[in-house]
Amino acid sequence: MLTHEKLLLENKAWAEEKSLTNPDYFKVLAAQQAPEFLWIGCSDSRVPANQITGTLPGEIFVHRNISNLVVNTDINMLSVLQYAVEVLKVKHVIVCGHYGCGGIKAAMGHHHFGIINHWLKNIKDVYRMHRTEIDSLKTEDERVDRLTELNVKEQVFNLAKTSIIQKAWKEDNRPHLHGWVYGLNNGIINPILDMDPGADLDPLYEYDNL
Repeated sequence: MLTHEKLLLENKAWAEEKSLTNPDYFKVLAAQQAPEFLWIGCSDSRVPANQITGTLPGEIFVHRNISNLVVNTDINMLSVLQYAVEVLKVKHVIVCGHYGCGGIKAAMGHHHFGIINHWLKNIKDVYRMHRTEIDSLKTEDERVDRLTELNVKEQVFNLAKTSIIQKAWKEDNRPHLHGWVYGLNNGIINPILDMDPGADLDPLYEYDNL
């Protein structure tokens, strides 16, 4: 049996089990989507949003990319953010990184990876801003972990800089922003940063005509 065929069989078994347990499961799921959370996470296959938070399908709206970045030229991410905030009316936006992230490690080095280098430059910028603190740490693991945390913080700040978030803060007093880091070695999420609606920003990033 081919590997992908096994996935299709597992899908059928899962659907049958769900239907036996709750005959209305898919009917309810198909009827509406009303998540309270937008999750911006890493594409790493070991960090699935629903499983590590114990939530069900439909409870978290998910966007994933390499190293959970919020980039102001990424129309994909911005489209997801706008839909989640303005249409789904999410109450929380979570940026979740993870310790041992390959993208973070790659950004700390000098190897040429091709087109991905353009993406990793965003992490290198975070490293540059905090180089003294990061380089003072003794081990590579400590340095990678700290940059992972600082990167998550920076991405939360990047969220707050968007007109999408600022408009929702002004009109609806939501969403709350959160920065988390997931531990692959223990399965525990480490909360790094919280920003409440209306949090102070550098005036350079504030829009006064929203």
